[in-house]
Amino acid sequence: MITIALTKGRILSETLPLLEAAGIVPECDIATSRKLIFQTNQQDVRLVVLRGSDVPTYVKRGSADLGISGKDVLMEVGGGNLYELLDLSIAKCRLMTAAVKGAKPSVGRIRVATKFTEIARKHYADQGRQVEIVKLYGAMEVAPLLDLADEIVDIVDTGNTLKANGLEPVDLIAEISSRLVVNKAAFKTKHAQLMPIVERIEAYLDASA
Repeated sequence: MITIALTKGRILSETLPLLEAAGIVPECDIATSRKLIFQTNQQDVRLVVLRGSDVPTYVKRGSADLGISGKDVLMEVGGGNLYELLDLSIAKCRLMTAAVKGAKPSVGRIRVATKFTEIARKHYADQGRQVEIVKLYGAMEVAPLLDLADEIVDIVDTGNTLKANGLEPVDLIAEISSRLVVNKAAFKTKHAQLMPIVERIEAYLDASA
């Protein structure tokens, strides 16, 4: 059995056409079902729908053979025990720092609010800046407004949410898109089963480019 871990939300809606191009169609409508594990039209392939932050864990530990995860999540958790096979060029956005619009650049030790704690530490360390990380799980834009943080590190799509809350982007950390990843052990033991899926997805991406 091949298990493919999918990410909920926007990434999922953009993933399903890729799977269909690879000949994999879930047995029922994922968008309306409350199930988390789905059989497919391929007897030996099943799908599991997870929180984005959990997908790499399932793949790393071998509970899933393939996974589709945002590059931001992969950067945060590290790539041990998985290979990154394809850039799927879906769910594109940017990982950026942001601060109150027009604010003077902070000097000395600064406070940074983010859920991407490891990425933030590395980014500021590479700049030679000392930071205190404030871990939040949402509504990052509020932190500078209520003096919880000087800057934030977050995903930026259109930038409208930053603008609406009086913030502006400062530094680009990385361009983000979703990636197809595989468990290292499964890539060896199930190579003959996995490669046709990977190759069909890659052919679809090449044809769509």
